[in-house]
Amino acid sequence: MIMAAGKLYLVPTPVGNMEDITLRALRILKEVDLILAEDTRTSGILLKHYEINRPMQSHHKFNEHGTVSGVADRIEAGSNIALITDAGTPGISDPGFMLVRECAGRGIVCECLPGATAFVPALVCSGLPCDRFCFEGFLPQKKGRATKLELLRSERRTMIFYESPYRTVKTLGQFVQVFGADRQASVSREISKVHEECRRGTLQELYGYYAAHEPKGEIVIVVAGCGGFATDSDTDTESEE
Repeated sequence: MIMAAGKLYLVPTPVGNMEDITLRALRILKEVDLILAEDTRTSGILLKHYEINRPMQSHHKFNEHGTVSGVADRIEAGSNIALITDAGTPGISDPGFMLVRECAGRGIVCECLPGATAFVPALVCSGLPCDRFCFEGFLPQKKGRATKLELLRSERRTMIFYESPYRTVKTLGQFVQVFGADRQASVSREISKVHEECRRGTLQELYGYYAAHEPKGEIVIVVAGCGGFATDSDTDTESEE
């Protein structure tokens, strides 16, 4: 008897508020044979809150090179496995890509659930054009940072960046130098948490504010594209749905 292959589930988890998880995500986490977690201690809090008692295994950027093959083997042998990260959707500035690539290469079914991703509410609340945007995630901390920013100098789409609170002021200062002091932007932090904040203004205004008020929590910076706000005449908003 040949056992049918299992499936890989990519399950988004809340970026802040524990209630920001879907009923389907909870059901799948209760049904799978194994949950791969970026940090089992962090994910353990969420699973305990929802009374989910499934085996967990660490899967993070420091060990994924050596574990993806074994995980794919287990799925081919019939196990259903879910991948979660500390917050948000796996693969978006978090582990996930390597495992999906391995499974896709073997013909294993991968199912990604819709759910929490920090950059979407930050973009929508920014007041900047949402019809065309580019997600840049975390910029290189050292090598390649200046080159990357220079490449983005003429980017016309709205740009989205993730940043640590400890580097936010430095990054905003670099944005002022590269994109210009008057470029419109927003800084969102603590998304979906009690102290959620979205502050809008020019890059110079935001730099000045956070230089005087130390930012806390996870940060999403949204910057207008080159040329300012989009207009109906220079953007294509036609839907293909």
